[in-house]
Amino acid sequence: MLVNHWPLVGLRLITPRLELRLPHSEELAWLADLAAEGIHRPDVMPFSSEWTALPPTDRARAALQHHWLRMGNWSPDNWSLNLAVFENGRPVGVQALAARSFAVLREVNTWSWLGLPHHGRGIGTEMRAAVLHLAFAGLGAVEATTSAFADNKASLAVSRKLGYLPDGIERRVVRGQIVVTHRLRLSRRQWESHRAAEVRIEGLLPCLPLFGLPEAKNAVPRPTDD
Repeated sequence: MLVNHWPLVGLRLITPRLELRLPHSEELAWLADLAAEGIHRPDVMPFSSEWTALPPTDRARAALQHHWLRMGNWSPDNWSLNLAVFENGRPVGVQALAARSFAVLREVNTWSWLGLPHHGRGIGTEMRAAVLHLAFAGLGAVEATTSAFADNKASLAVSRKLGYLPDGIERRVVRGQIVVTHRLRLSRRQWESHRAAEVRIEGLLPCLPLFGLPEAKNAVPRPTDD
């Protein structure tokens, strides 16, 4: 079975209304369709790579290729877990949790996208809360980071709700214009005081070596100091 060789396919995060997991082939096609239909209004650009500005067919293909790329390039020292987000059995977006040298740094980064029809329903908060629970409760992370452009009020609101604090700014060029990116950082202590959803993790134990961690669950550190 595939799960015996790639245990990540058995990893699941379950919240009151969502399930986050790696998609199978047909579900990945559904995600590509969702990307083709649109992720944000055409007059805004929340991503520095601008992949969402591609024509619908190319946008769908880019979503597929990125998923395959991150799975193919996975290593315990450099990984990105791009989980499909399901509501009532249908994918509504992608929530990623990524890290480099996680075994040493214990720091993760997140990014995500949602199909346009699913904006404004609180799903963004719930799916980010799910991967933060995986990071802190499941993997023993110390800190989590994220970022958003200054005009991406929805993403910044999610971060504030979950307890992130400002971590500086960066200036980038998007569509030929200077844009300001706000960096944000969440400590373990802040996460513990801002938990936003009940999350159940399934299938984590055999995945630990792929995250660069000892296989025995009781060997995963649970740091308390910030």
